[in-house]
Amino acid sequence: YILKTVILGQMLSLFICGTAVTSQYLAEQYQVNTPMFQSFINYSLLLLVYTTMLAFRTDSDSLWQILKQRWWKYIILVLADVEANYMVVKAYQYTTLTSVQLLDCFGIPVLMALSWFVLRARYRLIHFLAVAVCLLGVGTMVGADILAGRQDSEGSDVVIGDVLVLLGASLYAISNVSEEYIVKNLSRVEFLGMVGLFGTVISGLQLAIVEHREIMRIQWNWKIALLFTAFALCLFGLYSFMPVVIKVTSATSVNLGILTADLYSLIFGLFLFCYKFSGLYILSFIIIMVGFIMYCSTPTETAEPTALPQPSSTGLDNAALKLDENDSETPAVTVQFSSGEAVVVST
Repeated sequence: YILKTVILGQMLSLFICGTAVTSQYLAEQYQVNTPMFQSFINYSLLLLVYTTMLAFRTDSDSLWQILKQRWWKYIILVLADVEANYMVVKAYQYTTLTSVQLLDCFGIPVLMALSWFVLRARYRLIHFLAVAVCLLGVGTMVGADILAGRQDSEGSDVVIGDVLVLLGASLYAISNVSEEYIVKNLSRVEFLGMVGLFGTVISGLQLAIVEHREIMRIQWNWKIALLFTAFALCLFGLYSFMPVVIKVTSATSVNLGILTADLYSLIFGLFLFCYKFSGLYILSFIIIMVGFIMYCSTPTETAEPTALPQPSSTGLDNAALKLDENDSETPAVTVQFSSGEAVVVST
């Protein structure tokens, strides 16, 4: 089980690595910064695949029935998901990579707190120790970045960038807890179909407001189109595959596993962006994986729902007492035989 969980988590990390590398290549080589447009493409693919699957259902899980019962809940969920993606990507324009890597981990304790109250997850001491070990690995990775010289430039407004990362990490936690609840109690197709439907609408409106000028300035060629396609496929694969992993494990476990995504991005950056290598990267990867295995080695528990209090009505209590009294009495049975064949029994 632990080996399966580790492999699934690293597959998600590779999908995230693909989105990070293609986005950075678009920004550095072609000066294209369109995070909302890239998210819009992903939501459109989800709409095309999973919302269409819901539209062909005719039972109680059909698209119309889901919209009638839970449409406003999915609007809140998708709004959190869309804005989380936008805020974290936007934060890179204001603050440093170090701040983003460190503050993005704020989502893990928020996720654990939400899982405690919403999903009734109960953690043991080893789970808290495992999270601490993973965060230590992230700190080691940040130190390796500094030694490798990846933190030469400061952002234009560090405070704004840090606030955006904290808000984005919190919204990611809300989205992931909601995703875990839906895929374990409803269905994966319903979650992805609703995310595709409302995500396309919300991201499309925000795209028209904040990024229409950036899109108009893009000098399109086959390389840029290929990078956009690669990004969309990686993000679509991440969204499609993450519910499967969350159903097998948990949202917290998934978020710990994908902490290694930056290390995979570094490997590609050694060849594409001439990054310098440091032995601390290997050490940070080992520390994160040790913490991840520690977390997965002991399953979390689920608290039982509290029992409803018994009614305290005096009338009901008196009626119950009378029933008990009647039940305690031994009934007298009389059997009468008439002259005919009928037998009359009375109590």
